[in-house]
Amino acid sequence: MRIGVLGCAGRMGRAVIGEVLASAGCTLAGGVEPAGHPAQGHDLGALVGAEAVGMAVRADAEALIAAADVVIEFSAPEATAAHAALAAARGTGHVIGTTGLSEAQEQAIRDAAARTAIIRAANMSLGVNLLLGLTERVARALAPDAFDIEILEMHHKHKVDAPSGTALALGEAAARGRGVRLAETADRGRDGLTGARKEGAIGFAALRGGDVVGDHVVVFAGAGERIELAHRATDRRIYARGAVTAARWLQGRPPGLYGMADVLGLTGAGP
Repeated sequence: MRIGVLGCAGRMGRAVIGEVLASAGCTLAGGVEPAGHPAQGHDLGALVGAEAVGMAVRADAEALIAAADVVIEFSAPEATAAHAALAAARGTGHVIGTTGLSEAQEQAIRDAAARTAIIRAANMSLGVNLLLGLTERVARALAPDAFDIEILEMHHKHKVDAPSGTALALGEAAARGRGVRLAETADRGRDGLTGARKEGAIGFAALRGGDVVGDHVVVFAGAGERIELAHRATDRRIYARGAVTAARWLQGRPPGLYGMADVLGLTGAGP
């Protein structure tokens, strides 16, 4: 199976390259970064501290998409939307772990999924996808007037979007459990005299610092008791393993927009 890596020099891109090189039955089709990126021309193997593979970082995403069976991407939202259109035109599978997409970019991905198979996941780890399912189930069981929901996440200081895509996916899971829309219930920032907490709100708090790979905690706070569901990642290779697992699953699937719940055979875990 030929797997290409879009955004190959980023933290996750390098982790995915390493996982592809280590996976039996997988062949690295190549890796790209925009023209002018400092990684241009570097050998993809050397880029991840492995033996040279005779392929350098290139800038032609369209050529890579044409050469691959599936491409994996953790990159910038604008680039991801454009790459989804290219993948759709070629019928190449697309595994997307990019977060921070706008509604217009999300729509571009949905449009592309009408023509090719795409997996879009805010988080590709098994543990996080189990957490999504648990969050929905607990939210369904606890009355909104008895338990408040708060979602806390922390990531490394270089992460550019907040709340994280995983935190928002957890919010969506909680909202589904309660039968409401997250857009109408989310409280994504508090500062100053905010007044009392609104009943039924789903709150978010984002922390940034150091080299934290990813911590997520869902708090259900009631009178006299508190339930906490947590996942803490210590190695981003868990996401790379999930992405390669998703790529294997995706090959040969009909066009459509899939999630990790489909890949893992989970129900109620969300996209």
